[in-house]
Amino acid sequence: MNRNLWLLAICQGLFLTNNVTFIAINGLVGLALAPLGWMATLPVMGYVVGGALSTGLVARTQKRFGRKASFQLGLGVAVLSALLCCYAAYSRNFWLLVAATVVAGYYNANAQLYRFAAAELALPAFREKAVSLVMAGGLIGAIAGPNLAAGTRTLTAVPFAGAYLALAGVALMAMALLAWIHFPPTPPQQAASGGRPLGQIMRQPVFIVAAAAGALGFGVMNLLMAATPIAMQVCGLPFSDAALVLEWHVIGMFAPGFFTGHLIKRFGTLPIMAIGLALNVACVLIALSGVELHQFLAALFLLGVGWNFLFTGATTLALTAYRPEEKDKAQGALNFCVFAVLALSSLASGVLVTTQGWTLLNLGSLLPLGLTGAALAWLALQRRRQPAP
Repeated sequence: MNRNLWLLAICQGLFLTNNVTFIAINGLVGLALAPLGWMATLPVMGYVVGGALSTGLVARTQKRFGRKASFQLGLGVAVLSALLCCYAAYSRNFWLLVAATVVAGYYNANAQLYRFAAAELALPAFREKAVSLVMAGGLIGAIAGPNLAAGTRTLTAVPFAGAYLALAGVALMAMALLAWIHFPPTPPQQAASGGRPLGQIMRQPVFIVAAAAGALGFGVMNLLMAATPIAMQVCGLPFSDAALVLEWHVIGMFAPGFFTGHLIKRFGTLPIMAIGLALNVACVLIALSGVELHQFLAALFLLGVGWNFLFTGATTLALTAYRPEEKDKAQGALNFCVFAVLALSSLASGVLVTTQGWTLLNLGSLLPLGLTGAALAWLALQRRRQPAP
């Protein structure tokens, strides 16, 4: 594993610091500022809606300017949006907060490509491990995000405004690190060729399942994670407990990254994704068993590990669905699917937890998990029917 991969893993960690802090505080700031309670997670939704709206633009900037310049542009947007969020908190302007998180979605869409860029920094035989290693960089966010939110909560007279200022500094730090990463240039013949039409790429069974599993797995994770701080507050648990639960959740999301690539290499992509699905179901069962701290903690930790297996597997699976010259449009389409489901789950999270409660929220998450299981079984059956080469 070369220096570029380690630096990219740190950038991934700083990106997740932004995401975890956003998730930890945006719902609570939204709850304090929103005209109606069910609107509390609209700032969380704005972040992913902005990501969905930005996928096409990100694909074009990646193709035109290359990985490094496009990633740096995303970090510049991260600085601007964090400062806008801070001003919205100071001015108690709920709709400005939502708009700022929509702008921040460009950074989200850009940095979601770090995992694909990792595969380009390694030899083909080590792609799974490279993707997994960069995903493991999210451990930085697991530790830094909740502690940053808790430590800066009362830094200023306005709750959490200091956290937004700190996130601007985190983005500037990532810009400095990214300057040291060397991304391989795109060969001229690949840049000139657009490859197959996007519709043809998306009709492949492997693409359909990679997109469905990645989007639905991420959607369920976001549905439960975004609602957790609000649910814990309603249950009378302090914010320090919510920060602890989120910390262990994100540790579960990214600590397996040090070995998920090895497991995929040894046992195959679909079996590891199936284990991730089973862990998500176990999370729901624990969440339904009660609302004490240890139940929130265990459920969210298993949710994180299950997400890692599903999402790393879906990313690895997606690498087999497109050719090098098709990467920008294929990766853009994959990320759009993820962000579209995330936008829906972010809105549903706030609506369900504030109007229907934690129990119904968890029961509802079993539907997308069932669809994910059906997609994995369908691809396994398709592969079994194919004649041996």
